[in-house]
Amino acid sequence: MIMSCVIWITGLSGSGKTTLAKAVIKELSIINQKAILLDGDQLREVLGADQNLSSNHSRTARLQLAMTYSRLCKILAKQEINIVISTISMFKEVHLWNRKNLLNYIEVYLKVPISELIKRDPKKIYKKYEEGKLKHIAGLDLEVDEPVNPNILLEYDEGMSIEYCAKKILQVFKEKNKLF
Repeated sequence: MIMSCVIWITGLSGSGKTTLAKAVIKELSIINQKAILLDGDQLREVLGADQNLSSNHSRTARLQLAMTYSRLCKILAKQEINIVISTISMFKEVHLWNRKNLLNYIEVYLKVPISELIKRDPKKIYKKYEEGKLKHIAGLDLEVDEPVNPNILLEYDEGMSIEYCAKKILQVFKEKNKLF
């Protein structure tokens, strides 16, 4: 019997979390595994955390929101739902809680240098930070905790495709569920 799984994809803004999460959902569907995608941007909107950006992006607010995501994943996983979540949530408290409380947890860390993230900047977050229009930017003026011993560490490499990364995650999923 396959136990539900939480695939937690983390990395800084612009690292490719959502793109990878969508590719993982596609790979899971190929092996007849249904999963839901929880995206940090959408979750913030649904939970009303985007209403006051200056206070809601502080370390305390971000940590509280990330813990809400973790508890939501726990509830859904208990209902035998596979979850793929893409969120920054780079706090040691979150990583530790997830490892302790989420059964069949797979932590994926997209490690991309700030210089590359600034080039990509799809939401213009880094540009707005440089212009002084935004603060509390993870990895810049907001300290983050890189995951310690993630199940999968994907370090930036121009030649590495999203499909390759998604298949690597699927391989760990299969191993955890004893599917070969």
